[in-house]
Amino acid sequence: MPAQDGEIIVGGIVEQTHQTMRNLIAILDEAGYALEDVVRVGVWLEDPRDFWSFNKVFGEYFSPEHAPARACVQASMMVDCKVEIDCIAYRRK
Repeated sequence: MPAQDGEIIVGGIVEQTHQTMRNLIAILDEAGYALEDVVRVGVWLEDPRDFWSFNKVFGEYFSPEHAPARACVQASMMVDCKVEIDCIAYRRK
């Protein structure tokens, strides 16, 4: 979620996507993983018209060579946030 210090950040899809990705990176790092280890991403957008702006920001974090599988759906029950992302990370031993 696009939260900082427990509060949803104010802003549009671009700002909220950047914050959500920063949060995701921090969680992955805490678990000993990196974005390169992400194999699947689930994305929920409040407004499907935000997809192109979201996708542009998403592409700043995942290169085409290391892009994870992704599902993106509209979630109309989200309150105050425009994007939510979950992921699965995997690293071969």
